[in-house]
Amino acid sequence: MKKLIPLILVMWLVPAVLSAQNNNQQSREELEHRKRELQKEIDEANDALRETKKSTKESLGQLRALRDKITLRSRLINNINEEINFINGDINTAVRDVKTLQKDLDTLKAQYAQLVIYAYKNRSSYDMLNFVFSAENFNDAIKRFQYLKQYREYRRRQAENILETQSLLNKKIESLQGQRNKRSDALKTEQEQRATLEADKKEKDEVLNKLKGREKELIADINKQKKDAQKVQLAIKAVIRREIEEARRKAAEEEAARRRIAEEKRKREEEARKAAIAAANAAKAANTNNANSSANNPPPPPVAAEKPKEEEPAATPPPRREHVLEATPEALALSENFEANRGKLPWPVDAGTIIGEFGLHKHAVVDKISVENDGIILGTAKGARVKAIFDGEVRAVVVVPGSGYVVLVMHGQYFSNYIRLQSVAVKKGDKVKTGQTIGTASTNEIENLGEVELQIFKGAAKQNPALWLRRK
Repeated sequence: MKKLIPLILVMWLVPAVLSAQNNNQQSREELEHRKRELQKEIDEANDALRETKKSTKESLGQLRALRDKITLRSRLINNINEEINFINGDINTAVRDVKTLQKDLDTLKAQYAQLVIYAYKNRSSYDMLNFVFSAENFNDAIKRFQYLKQYREYRRRQAENILETQSLLNKKIESLQGQRNKRSDALKTEQEQRATLEADKKEKDEVLNKLKGREKELIADINKQKKDAQKVQLAIKAVIRREIEEARRKAAEEEAARRRIAEEKRKREEEARKAAIAAANAAKAANTNNANSSANNPPPPPVAAEKPKEEEPAATPPPRREHVLEATPEALALSENFEANRGKLPWPVDAGTIIGEFGLHKHAVVDKISVENDGIILGTAKGARVKAIFDGEVRAVVVVPGSGYVVLVMHGQYFSNYIRLQSVAVKKGDKVKTGQTIGTASTNEIENLGEVELQIFKGAAKQNPALWLRRK
């Protein structure tokens, strides 16, 4: 049994190590993936901060970039701490394995030492031959000879087990040292990130204090932006209202035409029925007069007008559309396809970040004021291409003072609206495809970046565009 200890040890250690590796592999890969993504986003925030710093004075863009960096770096530090916890677990496991292997190695060495001592004491060839030939019979001698042979083989295997166990122990010790070095590097990285985080927080506080000193200027900008947004909303709602009214008018005209055609058909059928009855009566009267020439025979009564047949029930009307803008099969299919792509629509710019969230929010500097966005504001490169997020038809291209060009694309009962465009490449009535360029982003000189606002409407109801776009 003792000679099986190293084999059992290896059989126990290998599955245990593999199981631990399999259990942790996915989590480790997720950590590494998150770490790379966070570092990428931090680099993007640094790029945005460098661009905004080119401005002559502090801006909301600088504050936003710094806050993004702080949030992302905090997540990165948490990610590193999770990695350190994994490494600590590996170190603890490796320490236990080293202790177990060392203990078993000591046992093997002690057993082998006993074998060596016994072999030394019985090293004489005469003793071995005497042991074999002192058997009572030939079979017993064969058994004794086989025993000696097995004993030598067992001693050889013991020596090999010691070497294998020693090799496994050395690998475990080497792995343990590697894990400790890895933990040391991770701790160093974590400390560096914390130092950078504190510097970012300090810079953010400085920018915030300088911006608070320009509160009156910021409030004036907020009020101007609100007025500009109201103008945009009035223009957009006017277009949507016009489209709805036009769709209703067309639907009413189609219904009136259908009823007029049905009424004319009914009149023609009625006149034809009456004419047939009159002709039948005249023919019958003539036949009767010829057959009954005697004056004593009165003429037969005229043919009674047949009772008009009851009209057959009209065919089952088509299913009622959810919205008047889905009155045609094409428009309905477009709406359904648009809805099916919720959360999977492409971004309208090749590279950019959300710098203005949808809905009502407290201002980043002036706490007593709230700002409301009817869509999401995307920061991108100056003059960047702005693309359609789905197939549709351009229903309006208008210029709104303070907001540049505004393009409305209709997708059934949905509208995607592109605001703050510097130039446009489409006109009303154009059919556009997903990814087709419709214009270029405007430039925010204060923050030194390009801007475009994306709005999505379902009929006249605003939607949160961030929920419709695919995650980056």
